Amino acid sequence: MTLQIQNPRILIIEDDAAVARSLNDGLVREGYSIQICNSGIKGIEAAQKTQPHLIILDIRLPDGSGFDFCRQIRQSGLHQPILILTVRDEAIDKVLGLEIGADDYMTKPYNPNELNARIRALLRRAYGEFSSTESKLIFIGDLTIDILRATVTRNENVISLTPTEYRLFVHMAKHPGQVLSRSQLVSSIRGYETEEINDSQTITVYIRRLREKLEYDPAHPKLILTVPGIGYRLSANPD
Repeated sequence: MTLQIQNPRILIIEDDAAVARSLNDGLVREGYSIQICNSGIKGIEAAQKTQPHLIILDIRLPDGSGFDFCRQIRQSGLHQPILILTVRDEAIDKVLGLEIGADDYMTKPYNPNELNARIRALLRRAYGEFSSTESKLIFIGDLTIDILRATVTRNENVISLTPTEYRLFVHMAKHPGQVLSRSQLVSSIRGYETEEINDSQTITVYIRRLREKLEYDPAHPKLILTVPGIGYRLSANPD
């Protein structure tokens, strides 16, 4: 899918000068416009001022945790894709990153080709397929998905979803009543195959976040249903 933007802008929040320079050089060669900030506070200010298309965020920053800055970015109303980049490789860190609003997670040292693939996938999800000029609405109960505007509304009130949450919900909405395995759902939100395709924790986090935002009673979901041992199913007619 061709992106609807030219020369996507990427904000790199990274205090390691060597890593930042390596990222900058590699991404400039790929045609991206790069801005670098070496602290979380400066990064948030830059994100609010310049509105980048994607943010690469390091976890260990001199003025605080990247997890905290990720949360602040989301709380400030910014919904651009966030790719967390860190030396950590523990499952709990991945889950925490997703919980607070990140869209993907890579560990250092990273493979440049994989990093580029993930960035392209994130941008495609946020600004490609779902920015089509063809008007299309999907109705699920009292929820309306507007593909043209990439929004989900209930009673004309917009429900704030991250690009990854939105993509996952749209994928499920296009298959109402169908049981979708966790691997199918992971593939749908990432846009490519990886060795982590069966990472059930990833989907568990996103499903929980969607339920918190879309269900009237997240503890007793009627919209997004669990199918034990397989995955999840979106009810076409939730009560």
